Amino acid sequence: MDSSCGVPIPYRIIALMQERNRLFAYPMEHLAGEIKATGFRCNCCGTCCSRTVNGHIFLLDHDVAEVKKIDPAAFEPAPDPEFCDQNGTMYVSGYALRMKNDIMGSCWFLENGRCRIYDQRFSVCRTYPHMLRRNCDESGEVTWLQFAQLNEHGRYEKNLPEEECILVAREVKEYENAFFTHQISFLETIHEYFTVHTLRHDQKMYDDQMLRFLHGGRIKIMVYHAGELKEHRITKEESSGCDPCRYGAPNRR
Repeated sequence: MDSSCGVPIPYRIIALMQERNRLFAYPMEHLAGEIKATGFRCNCCGTCCSRTVNGHIFLLDHDVAEVKKIDPAAFEPAPDPEFCDQNGTMYVSGYALRMKNDIMGSCWFLENGRCRIYDQRFSVCRTYPHMLRRNCDESGEVTWLQFAQLNEHGRYEKNLPEEECILVAREVKEYENAFFTHQISFLETIHEYFTVHTLRHDQKMYDDQMLRFLHGGRIKIMVYHAGELKEHRITKEESSGCDPCRYGAPNRR
């Protein structure tokens, strides 16, 4: 069974497991050293809290539980569905924070350039712009990325405390592990669900449904959350910002 990227799901699961193993093996002290060398400190500028920098802000399951308590209208199915079956049902790996329909495409919780739930902000918001992902450049060289968009937000200090750098490094590794684990669980669930219900990914149907959505049609989408697939029916007007360019835009994680 192939996915929307043309790679069979079991192979994708194995690849993600391998990446998670590499994450485990990455020395905490080295990441902390990179964090200290960068010297980033959040100054609440709000730059990263918009679609101009991040296509969408993905929520882990425990983040969804928290956002439901704060504002049930503040989240929605994440963009970029990974699958579409032959019957036209789309499948996406989770939820994302809703974005506003302003010029910047601001986060739902951003007001006057400030996060109104800063002390309750979500996992990725606490670690970003620090990250720990491998990336393949145009030459084919694979390198670790530990920071996103250097010098584009926040402020930079020369002497961050060692303890703070270790704490941030630990939080980054915990988030990345949780993200990989979530994606692996999603793919395992899809593989089983498609097998049991005799479904397959249909790329032409995927393209047709995305076109229908972008022209205002309502689509059925199954969202993976807390180990289950939950049904939603949405239109472009009901999704944040009503911006078709979100589909295919880079995400926060």
